[in-house]
Amino acid sequence: MRALALTAAWPVPHVAAAAVLPDGSIATIGDASRPYRIASVAKMLVGWTVLVAVEEGTVHLDQPAGQNGCTLRHLLAHTGGYPFSGTTPIASPGLRRNYSNTGIEMAAEVVAEAAGMPYAEYQYEAVLEPLGMTATIVHGSPAHEVSSTVDDLVRFVHELRSPTLLSAESALAYRSVQFPGLPGLVPGVGRYADCPWGLATEIRGEKDPHWTGRRNSPGTFGHFGGSGTLLWVDTGAHVACLALTDRAFDEWSAEALVRWPELADAVLDEVAATRGAA
Repeated sequence: MRALALTAAWPVPHVAAAAVLPDGSIATIGDASRPYRIASVAKMLVGWTVLVAVEEGTVHLDQPAGQNGCTLRHLLAHTGGYPFSGTTPIASPGLRRNYSNTGIEMAAEVVAEAAGMPYAEYQYEAVLEPLGMTATIVHGSPAHEVSSTVDDLVRFVHELRSPTLLSAESALAYRSVQFPGLPGLVPGVGRYADCPWGLATEIRGEKDPHWTGRRNSPGTFGHFGGSGTLLWVDTGAHVACLALTDRAFDEWSAEALVRWPELADAVLDEVAATRGAA
């Protein structure tokens, strides 16, 4: 796929990327087996794992978790009232999107306690092993201290598009807006009067500017990571894209917020052109 060649101009030591096309075929560039720290892209795995636990009856989304009035659903949707890092609440639940590593870590711990095993072990048995994601490793916080490969994340993308571990209802909830209409912040990108999130996955909505492309549909969901990584699934175009790098987002954020949307639009344009020529 020609669009993926745009990653060669990115100011990073190493990069590997993939696009999953409407027919399920895969295009890659770079070493798809090379492990990278995926940072907050890992939060998507937490959301999927929690939903497996919900379907098993181990936990339920609206059970109390954290401060008074907070639920597991609030934690996954970044509305639990917790800061980026730290366990002291900064707001009441459900008032705004306070993007929080702590909230996702707390959600993972709820599952671990209910299952009676370490969270990393539960995630491996419930999600990673069944999907063949054996190169994906939780090194510490499941919210951001995880390494993976393009090959493994492509397997996860296939699961996101055609779930085998979750019911259609749970998969829809994962990528549907939780607590609609709340303002909030996407760190490093911008503040929005309406900042939609699903269950540990961001939803594009009408955010502008954004790290996905202008051609991405509002229903596009995904995440980017502070290690210079990204993954999105466009439900309108039936296309997904992911890219892993080893340069921290903060070191090239201004350029990344140009290069990443450029890649997204090029991928979507190329798919649309191929459909038109068919």
